[in-house]
Amino acid sequence: MKKLFVLLLIILPFNLAVAEKQTTFDNDVFNKAQSDGKTVVVSSWIKYCTSCASQMKALKDVEKDFDNLIYLTFDVTNREIAKQLNIQFQTTLVIYKNNKEVYRSLGELTKDKIYKAINSVI
Repeated sequence: MKKLFVLLLIILPFNLAVAEKQTTFDNDVFNKAQSDGKTVVVSSWIKYCTSCASQMKALKDVEKDFDNLIYLTFDVTNREIAKQLNIQFQTTLVIYKNNKEVYRSLGELTKDKIYKAINSVI
């Protein structure tokens, strides 16, 4: 019984992390936002990635304070989007402004670092 309880404690966070993730990237939205001069924040994730879930949680908090940005996410196993954006790894954060990539990081998980990144380009 004790082993089953421990196993559930290990598996549950992974299942919760997966449940929160969804692809919101849409090419039309991405292109229109850029043509309108908006700043676009794109993050990649993969199923069962706890660091991805941490980054997405931080981005949700950041999104509340920077409502003039467009936030898009995608599962990095979607090869079409990954190739288009030249993103090879999960937990990649890319910021675009004026149709150019202006910031890229891998594994940026904290709200403070993401704030700093966004503030450096807006």
